[in-house]
Amino acid sequence: MQFLHTMLRVGDMQRSIDFYTQVLGMKLLRTADNEAYRYSLAFVGYGAETDHTVLELTYNWDTDSYDHGDAFGHIAIGVDDIYATCDRIKAAGAEVYREPGPVKGGKTVIAFVRDPDGYAIELIELSSKRDL
Repeated sequence: MQFLHTMLRVGDMQRSIDFYTQVLGMKLLRTADNEAYRYSLAFVGYGAETDHTVLELTYNWDTDSYDHGDAFGHIAIGVDDIYATCDRIKAAGAEVYREPGPVKGGKTVIAFVRDPDGYAIELIELSSKRDL
């Protein structure tokens, strides 16, 4: 078995593509539109789908926002320098709502940001990833 992708429903496809590619540095891998069922897909990630788990962004043409509920937590992305990454994200106008620092009771350095639809993204400094 292989973990292929995680899907997030988004309210504005281009806004989400811009965030994940321009702010988080992912690449737009492919897109598809389904006119009969009125939705669009965009797959973004840090490498080809054959070798990496990616993120599927789904835009339902008649829906511009979603209730996230309380079951979904976050997606996590490993970064080399969490402080520089957060500075770059803030400079791009995105929200860092938990500044970089050690996880409570541990040494792993984390931060949290929000995408344009309010989804939580945990950043984990790879050099400190010892005790999640």
